[in-house]
Amino acid sequence: MSAPTDIEIAQLSELYPALKALPPAVCEQALQQQAMWVTVPAGAVLFEEQAPCQGFPMVLSGEVRVARGSSQGRALELYRVGPGELCVVSASCLFGQHLLSANGVATSATRLAVLTPPAFDACCEHEPFRRFVFGVFADRLADLMALAEAVAFQRLDQRLAAALLGHGEVLHASHQALADELGTVREMVTRLLRRFERSGWLSLGRERIELRDAAALRRLAAGELPAV
Repeated sequence: MSAPTDIEIAQLSELYPALKALPPAVCEQALQQQAMWVTVPAGAVLFEEQAPCQGFPMVLSGEVRVARGSSQGRALELYRVGPGELCVVSASCLFGQHLLSANGVATSATRLAVLTPPAFDACCEHEPFRRFVFGVFADRLADLMALAEAVAFQRLDQRLAAALLGHGEVLHASHQALADELGTVREMVTRLLRRFERSGWLSLGRERIELRDAAALRRLAAGELPAV
């Protein structure tokens, strides 16, 4: 934990404009006196399921992956929190005063300010900040509904094809990382990737996937091709 610089406070306020709408005294107290400023490496666990919420994270740089686990050891990624974005799991925990329903892990070196629960409550007493938080709730709800629809109604091969697209010709990711993102097991992802490779759509390397026929993957993701 390290004290913020004036530049960092200014950067955070630019990323989260709702902070600038707070009374100056409230903003100063929240960020300089009641926030924990931390820098964590990739892979650091920021919060865990069924644990009390220790604060409200606001990301200055880096990214946090929020996922929900199962008793079988599987995980389903819910969303990611980058600079200027909010974690609705943390917010709902603080609003409802219940335990966290997911875990948060840094995907890269991450710098963030964690508002203490009293600081979060003080900020939410002001309408601009409260409106900002509830606006993010609405956006995340739409994202989670789309995720639920994909899990319930789309085949795993469609979802994997969609996950491979949008990263350029080469994707650097392990099979386990893709499985975690899709809420399945590594063996299923490996099996499907090898089928994709036999179809000539991609080639596999060590934590490296080179797309050779993105158009075919798009058709599969859209449900225009039969299961592979």
